[in-house]
Amino acid sequence: MTELNLALALIGGSILIKGLLARPLNRSIFSLPLLAFAVGVLAGPVAGLLHPAQWGDDMRLLEEAARLTLGISLMGIALRLPRRYIFVHARSLLVLLCIGMPLMWLVSAGLSWGLLEIALLPALMLGASVCATDPVVASSIVTGGVAHENLPGRFRHTLSSESALNDGLALPLVMLPILLLSKDASAAWTEWLIQVIGWKVIGAVVFGAVVGLLAGWGLRFAERRDYIDQPSFLVMTLTLTLFTLGLGKLLGLDSILAVFVAGVAFDQEVGGKERAEEANIQEAINLFFTLPVFMLFGLMIPWSDWSELGWRGLGLVLAVLALRRIPVILLLRPMIGRWRDLKMALLAGWFGPIGVSALFYAALVHRETGNEQVWVVASLLVAASLVAHGVTAAPVAKTWGRRFGKPGDQDQ
Repeated sequence: MTELNLALALIGGSILIKGLLARPLNRSIFSLPLLAFAVGVLAGPVAGLLHPAQWGDDMRLLEEAARLTLGISLMGIALRLPRRYIFVHARSLLVLLCIGMPLMWLVSAGLSWGLLEIALLPALMLGASVCATDPVVASSIVTGGVAHENLPGRFRHTLSSESALNDGLALPLVMLPILLLSKDASAAWTEWLIQVIGWKVIGAVVFGAVVGLLAGWGLRFAERRDYIDQPSFLVMTLTLTLFTLGLGKLLGLDSILAVFVAGVAFDQEVGGKERAEEANIQEAINLFFTLPVFMLFGLMIPWSDWSELGWRGLGLVLAVLALRRIPVILLLRPMIGRWRDLKMALLAGWFGPIGVSALFYAALVHRETGNEQVWVVASLLVAASLVAHGVTAAPVAKTWGRRFGKPGDQDQ
């Protein structure tokens, strides 16, 4: 109980400090995920105050904490986007998802296979775990006063849409090498096509759309009949998130993807963007649901395993940060209407962070295969991304605003 109370005090104290110093911190080089990670490192590996391994299955705890954080973040993104954004700009998003993400998977896997000399299937599992643009860290980059004052909407909204969609759609890429590792090739491909693509992914889209539409219709009906007493849009969206996450998981669906689809469908019915802004939903999400998972990650970092990677680990970090995303975005930019400009493509190429989604999939790989190496390397890449992208977010945004002007309505 002592560690539980200490963890609660650290989380509460960190949220309190962040709330009191919101503006200075948003304009500094310290992003919210990076600060939460640093608190976890200090409380765990440095000071030895908290020990997640003594709480039970710490990897399963991390997996479920990451899944909950992702679900809540994706609902926030769905309500933050302009109502029909993903439909209007579907072509650009399809290019990023259907061509860009598989290329980032293969680049990350190839770099891991070449630099660390690990087997092909574990390299593919690792590459799949880190290929998705993380929605939680991305939200910390594209929200807040500095981002809104300096970065154009076509960058912020497209990055948010991409990160929200590819997070759930990375599941088939993760599951394919897992199945190939545990079954013969014919059975693995059959299960992948039927169970993973057919049920988990397509089923999640249908389930999420139905749940979101029904929730939207229910809210509008209750408002017309004056059935709601002391309405809270934040409570409504949180309960929708939890319902979709829980039931989707029970049905064996890709519950993370289902949450985002439910949020988009719900938004089409109720005009969630305006309501979310009025209720300050994104700020509440950033404060209460981002801190705990990054603090937990800071508590769990495998210092000794990182050190054993040596110079190869450092080389992989630099190679992944430089080659995983930037060349892919530059290659595809003629087909990405919102990022066709070279300067915009470079901006979008750099800000493709690795974060909670990688932790979730690395923990999933660990549970399914028992592979420790994927977790060790993925956690190193997450930590490096938190530092690299967190430190550069505010300075790059300010530099963009100074050089290319403040965003106007035409940038939205």
